[in-house]
Amino acid sequence: MPGWEDELERWLMPFLDRLGHKTRQRMCPLYVAGLIGPGDRKSVQPMAERLVTSNYDQLHHFIADGVWDATPLETELLNQADRLVGGRDAVLVIDDTSLPKKGERSVGVAAQYASALGKTANCQTLVSLTLARGEVPVMVALRLFLPDSWTSDMPRLKRARVPIEHRTPRSKPEIALAEIDRAMAANMRFGCVLADAGYGLSAPFRQGLTERGLAWAVGIPRHQKVYPVDVKLIWPITKVRGKPRKHHVPDILSIAAEQMLASAKWKTVSWRSGTKGRLKARFAALRVRTADGPPQRIWDKGQQHLPGDEVWLIGEQRASGESKYYLANLPATTDLRTLAATIKARWICEQAHQQLKEELGLDHFEGRSWQGLHRHALMTMIAYAFL
Repeated sequence: MPGWEDELERWLMPFLDRLGHKTRQRMCPLYVAGLIGPGDRKSVQPMAERLVTSNYDQLHHFIADGVWDATPLETELLNQADRLVGGRDAVLVIDDTSLPKKGERSVGVAAQYASALGKTANCQTLVSLTLARGEVPVMVALRLFLPDSWTSDMPRLKRARVPIEHRTPRSKPEIALAEIDRAMAANMRFGCVLADAGYGLSAPFRQGLTERGLAWAVGIPRHQKVYPVDVKLIWPITKVRGKPRKHHVPDILSIAAEQMLASAKWKTVSWRSGTKGRLKARFAALRVRTADGPPQRIWDKGQQHLPGDEVWLIGEQRASGESKYYLANLPATTDLRTLAATIKARWICEQAHQQLKEELGLDHFEGRSWQGLHRHALMTMIAYAFL
């Protein structure tokens, strides 16, 4: 990539304008260049050595300790991502990525499920937002999730300099919705929000997307409850004496998504070309009502959730024998291939996560503070968008 340094300087101009301070305007290009350049370790000291600069202390101060607000740069990243890939045919992919860590001092580190490893491990977990169109992803947000072991330990939070507004417990879906609000406030354009079952199983998350007027398609567990689309609310008939019932109940009980699709018509669908030819699997789709309305006691079945919105329930049977399930609020007229292609567009964020780690050193930050980690993550995203 000859002459990339000059091109990087041009790319960074709108970001530097938002930084303001001359020293910060000098350190930011050095840091981003260090991330893009050669070398296995992308932490401050080895980057400073490779850049043949005597600015190690200033570079470290810029990323870890300097008093400056990252918000303007985060907003500029949203603007640039929209310019590159934004539009009604773009998707916004919600996911999380794990950064394995040793010890317990790094902010947010705890024994938790590490998606990159497929098991529980000592790691940090970052909620991620990726804007993508076609096969071009741009990572636009990385926000640290704090487990209970952190939010319940105030001295630990203070030691890691976690901002006051982030010290209360927040689930990953709550963090994701807050980041979506930030993207929407910046007028970033996308047509559909995608997420895996870790987010899709959350009724408040799905409802939050709907309340924001967004189209969405999310993974769900196979046991997620749904109702037939023609479910009706009726007055319960009871044989025992007592006060008349005040609330309607559904005329049929909700059932698991897996069971609902058991007798559906399945069809082989191809959605795009891969490195080994066309990608395809068997899909089935039905219109259903979600079982995420208000809780209500139903006969002798205890508390049950009443029918919610009408959505698509989609099943996928892969060649490996694995089955996956999804919900989507796309229009009732949407055909099966469009449903499948929308769901499968989520794969692109995994590629972005891998490149951020392997090529740009997302997981190489050696500081322990909230501020330093998020600034380092921001610089890796700016570098990734440039590339």
